[in-house]
Amino acid sequence: MWILYAFGSALFAGLTTIAVKCGIKKTDSTVATAIRTPIVLVMSLVMVLITGSMDTVRDISAGSWVFLVLSGLATGASWLCYFRALQLGQAARVAAVDKSSTVLTILFAFILLGEPFTWLKGIGVLAIGAGIFLMMDLKKGAGQAQGKSWLLFAALSAVFASLTAILGKLGIRSVESNLGTAIRTAVVAVMAWSMVFITGKGHAVRQIPKRELGFICLSGLITGLSWLCFYKALKDGPASIVVPIDKLSILVTAVFSGIFLGERFHARNIAGLLLIAAGTLVMLL
Repeated sequence: MWILYAFGSALFAGLTTIAVKCGIKKTDSTVATAIRTPIVLVMSLVMVLITGSMDTVRDISAGSWVFLVLSGLATGASWLCYFRALQLGQAARVAAVDKSSTVLTILFAFILLGEPFTWLKGIGVLAIGAGIFLMMDLKKGAGQAQGKSWLLFAALSAVFASLTAILGKLGIRSVESNLGTAIRTAVVAVMAWSMVFITGKGHAVRQIPKRELGFICLSGLITGLSWLCFYKALKDGPASIVVPIDKLSILVTAVFSGIFLGERFHARNIAGLLLIAAGTLVMLL
């Protein structure tokens, strides 16, 4: 069952990228992160109330609290970097670099969680790595920001995303998944709004175009669905498999970025997508 949740997470994560890209054309990426996070938090709390897991909050150990908070901080850092990269670069290109977190997560899961690293996983890692390399070579589209600064932010997003998965796995072992998601999201919300005020961007909240605000809010709803699926899968399944499945969201992003954002793909990019998909499927064997 956890596999279905992992694939659901991938679907919603892919759609999130498109919604965010449409919502940050004129809106500052940090401000957009701060606005959408409370929406994710509300969705998480609703699920906590529905499942009745709020009563278990007093049973969470100190160790779990530490890892959940750290996971939330890593998530916040990953979001801030990812949305900044998304504002500067093409959606599919940024998503491809961000998906390199798959390789890091598998290595961290082997080292820190003791999850097995088989030869099939090795093949999967190589295929995913090659696919990401091929996907990175997208030509600049209309309105594409110049320079390579997007690459740095996308790479940092990948590092923090991999830490998010490992820390989340450690923190959620004895915690109901919806409650764990709500706790982490609360940390992200505090972090995101702190960044808005620290950087002096509070005034920008009132200047967001209505259309972009709609897409930002929509991305929050979709992210909430993705997170609920992801952490349910992560609780029941191994991180080294759940995370690669979740990263198949790049396929969703690629398809919809071509349809709605006009991003174009070449033969090597398509080959890269197929390698990423193949590498992920190999890990399920």
